[in-house]
Amino acid sequence: MLRSETAASPERRAAALAGLRAYQHAERAPERVPKPVVARAGRASLRDYGGSGQTVVFVPSLINPPLVLDLARGNSLLRWLSRQGVRPLLVDWGTPGPADRDLDVAGHVEQLLLPLLRTLRRPPALAGYCLGGTMAAAAAALTETAGLALIATPWNFAGYGDALAPMSALWDAAFEPCEKLGLVPMEVLQSGFWQLDPRRTIAKFERFAQLAPGSAPARAFVALEDWANQGAPLTFAAGRQIFDDFLVADLPGRGKWEVGGKAIDPRAIGAPTLSFVSTTDRITPAATAADIGTRIETSLGHVGMIVGSRGRAALWQPLADWLSALPVPR
Repeated sequence: MLRSETAASPERRAAALAGLRAYQHAERAPERVPKPVVARAGRASLRDYGGSGQTVVFVPSLINPPLVLDLARGNSLLRWLSRQGVRPLLVDWGTPGPADRDLDVAGHVEQLLLPLLRTLRRPPALAGYCLGGTMAAAAAALTETAGLALIATPWNFAGYGDALAPMSALWDAAFEPCEKLGLVPMEVLQSGFWQLDPRRTIAKFERFAQLAPGSAPARAFVALEDWANQGAPLTFAAGRQIFDDFLVADLPGRGKWEVGGKAIDPRAIGAPTLSFVSTTDRITPAATAADIGTRIETSLGHVGMIVGSRGRAALWQPLADWLSALPVPR
């Protein structure tokens, strides 16, 4: 990809390689102590971020670690919400093993997410990010919730349009080794994300090469890039369902995705619903969003709306206001 994108500019190639080298050798902040676990279901758990008021369960994607929602000191949506009259709980999916190979996305909802929700005394609000929103919508269709917030959530997968071709080719190449492993390594998925916008992938390392080592912008870049390049593997069944049933067949968008024997229709969810949609998102384009509830559009990108400098005004505060206004179930 680097050779292709910089074929006409050796200077750009050198700058990108310098940025990559600087990233690899950058100093990392010490790991923080994980928040306490308040419930478990199999390998999944709920981590408590404290606070009081409306309980909201944040459902992250199965892809990448959940800690983009708690990225760094001073840049944590969950810690900030805990001071805004909200009690955030974060789903930690844990790490799948070979025995989990047949657990698809629907199975994660049935066997892990719904049992976690049932441990709570009152129905919580749900907030799902990316694929986690797809899963949160399914859970909200199957159990009582106080409300549902979707953040950069794909539902109508036909909205990916031309981007489907390279992603399908990636899965065709990875299918056989992933089937043998029973898992889909993060590296397979990350290479797919790079192909969505290769120019931007190269440019961000060019820019990083120009930052002062250890500066605030450099530390922010390293924290975010580390998150983007980490993550437990997917189970093989989850990977197959994402690529075949979602991206190619668009079962959710066509009303044919079944969870627990029920076809999921987000329009039938009785709880209040809020959806944050980015008009510049390449990972979950606006065309993939479900047309339900209140819709808030932002020009911030898929990750920028969560951790960017303008994310607090564009997403954090509107989300806090909406959650705080929900009736607390008795």
